[in-house]
Amino acid sequence: MIECVLFDLDGTIVNTNELIINSFMHALKENNLPALTREQIIPLMGTTLQQQLGAFSGLELKDIGVLERSYRSYNNAHHDELVQAFPYVNETMEELQRRGIKLGIVTTKIRPNTLKSLEMFDLLKYMETIVTVNDVTHPKPHPEPVLTAVANLGVDPAKTLMVGDSAVDIQSAKAAGVLVAGVAWSLKGEAVLRTYEPDYIIQEMKDLYSIVEQETMQP
Repeated sequence: MIECVLFDLDGTIVNTNELIINSFMHALKENNLPALTREQIIPLMGTTLQQQLGAFSGLELKDIGVLERSYRSYNNAHHDELVQAFPYVNETMEELQRRGIKLGIVTTKIRPNTLKSLEMFDLLKYMETIVTVNDVTHPKPHPEPVLTAVANLGVDPAKTLMVGDSAVDIQSAKAAGVLVAGVAWSLKGEAVLRTYEPDYIIQEMKDLYSIVEQETMQP
């Protein structure tokens, strides 16, 4: 049976999509780099900030510090204005916790910003572990972040479900030996997520109830 559900943060349980896209656009503009469209930015969302900035700017990782500062300055200043809730998230967390399921976060975001988003929507109280990019050597799509969360909670990977909105979530989960559900509200599109062969695609957060029940009934 499912005894643990792990969640990606951005674009999965907190709608930070517009904040992230606008932050990238600002960083490029402020540093006189060629502008990118939403369609060019979205496919790489979910990887680390440094990886994305490197890809968007063409700069080496050692040279993107000024871009990262521009990104974080805008992101912090506009966080509360641009971040929104997704439907049924708190309700679902409450119900999963009531059923005795352990909950956690696995994200490529830095810890301070992770906590900021969770606190804004009163989600921090549900999370028994929070694994950020600061807590691992190898971020998603490597299995380390998921395996770290599993170890922190003392749960069986085979009884764990990861929920995410990007390819790296699916890849990390599969590499760690846990089940994985993609979210249909991903900006990348349901069809793109399906190409990475998640075990499930959920149309809304409450679909997790039936997955937990279905896995419980498996022989």
